[in-house]
Amino acid sequence: MVVIQNAVIKEVNSVESLQSVFDEGSKNRHVASTKMNAESSRSHLVIGIVIETTNLTTGAVLRGKLSLVDLAGSERAAKTGATPEQLKEAQSINKSLSALGDVIQALSSEANFVPYRNNKLTMLMQDSLGGNAKTLMFVNISPADYNMDETVVSLTYAARVKLITNDASKNADNKEIARLKGIISKLKKGESLEDDDEV
Repeated sequence: MVVIQNAVIKEVNSVESLQSVFDEGSKNRHVASTKMNAESSRSHLVIGIVIETTNLTTGAVLRGKLSLVDLAGSERAAKTGATPEQLKEAQSINKSLSALGDVIQALSSEANFVPYRNNKLTMLMQDSLGGNAKTLMFVNISPADYNMDETVVSLTYAARVKLITNDASKNADNKEIARLKGIISKLKKGESLEDDDEV
């Protein structure tokens, strides 16, 4: 799994606490008003949910990650009436979407090299796109004739995602590996080991 240095990881154990974390993430998202959208996303939103379960009989630990990624849309500057600051944001958004398109192209054509490191977004989404991930993309499009060009581009972009083929499989550790990973995690945090943790 992709690990982000200094990222805040919050433990949740109910639907309500998970919703609270979603709400907090949404509040941190930058939005601005343009001619096309009263609340235009000026940044991408990535929420990773790590789920871990332990089989109490066998001790096997199953781990999975669900990444919810809301990509900011690509906009044409002429239609948005964007301010200079918003134009800079749009350039950054378009650059990251272009890098994501390059990764999708490499994965769907089974290229030897996948350019994950070309952008922070693609580095962050690496475990959501390649390896044993299952990738789904939902596209919001406008029904207005005025936005037909953007709609066609969005649907073409999404069609490329459909071509990605990965071998989705379980991420399972036995009880001993899970225990050793816990010890490593404690040592990295500078915590002292308990008697049960002795190697």
